[in-house]
Amino acid sequence: MAVPVQFLCRGIRTVGLVLLYYVFSIGITFYNKWLMKGFHYPLFMTLVHLTINFCLSALTRRAMQCWMGKPRIVLSWTDYIYKVAPTAFATALDIGLSNWSFLFITISLYTMTKSSAVLFILFFSLVFKLEEPNPFLILVVLLISSGLFMFTFKSTQFNLEGFVMVLLASFIGGIRWTLTQVLMQKAELGLQNPIDAMYHLQPLMFLGLFPLFLYNEGLSLSTSEKLFRVTELSPLLYSLFTLSIGGLLAFGLGFSEFLLVSRTSSLTLSISGIFKEVCTLLLAASLMGDRMNAVNWLGFAVCLSGISLHVGLKTYYSKSKCFVM
Repeated sequence: MAVPVQFLCRGIRTVGLVLLYYVFSIGITFYNKWLMKGFHYPLFMTLVHLTINFCLSALTRRAMQCWMGKPRIVLSWTDYIYKVAPTAFATALDIGLSNWSFLFITISLYTMTKSSAVLFILFFSLVFKLEEPNPFLILVVLLISSGLFMFTFKSTQFNLEGFVMVLLASFIGGIRWTLTQVLMQKAELGLQNPIDAMYHLQPLMFLGLFPLFLYNEGLSLSTSEKLFRVTELSPLLYSLFTLSIGGLLAFGLGFSEFLLVSRTSSLTLSISGIFKEVCTLLLAASLMGDRMNAVNWLGFAVCLSGISLHVGLKTYYSKSKCFVM
């Protein structure tokens, strides 16, 4: 009886962690889209999120240090500039462009286009030799690419500017996650814990995104009644409150991803990510009124099949390596 009970408890824990990940991941997508309807400063919003993430990760590190009695890792300036900076700048542009695109496109188009990040991650993984080439990868690329084309084909809510932004964010995201994998796998840096990685990444991400914010939003925000030219205190407090909620969701997303991967596996995160795309599109259609025709839904199914094939291949080859070892 002990084995079934233990198996049941493990299953309940996994489902709970997946649902927690869904709440933060889907929640921040819809929240940012809602916020962009009345607050047209996505880069400033991202900077606020980065500041909150840094503060919360610093507090979490301090709590972990007090709990474990061991000092947390602090990188030297040389390692920080030369090894962390590329990952930080790529991450900042990925998140900044993704949030920026919400001014122009629907959640469904954003979700579908963002799925193409798998292609770029795969490409850069091959470049950095983190992934071994095999003929099935060609099929993965064809399925995801054709699915993305079908989804955007004759879409009634298509916006070219927003689509290009998300596609560029997906391309930079491929660089981001490849560099992140390299960064966290370097044992000598000691950034295996995502809380430590978040703590070191946020300041450089802020610095990397700040010039783009100044160029695109600085003057407009400085003359806006949303923040700097408020005539009453309540609108200012409301703006800061809504921005802070997004920052808490962003930190919760990173932390829930860490919990899910550490307590289960990266495969669980990949598989749950596939079903998260389905949930996001269904919610976007029912709650936000996103319109999709039969060809769009078919394209979504084709794209998901390509992502599923990629996850299945990674599982198969990782098990094969373990068997050989």
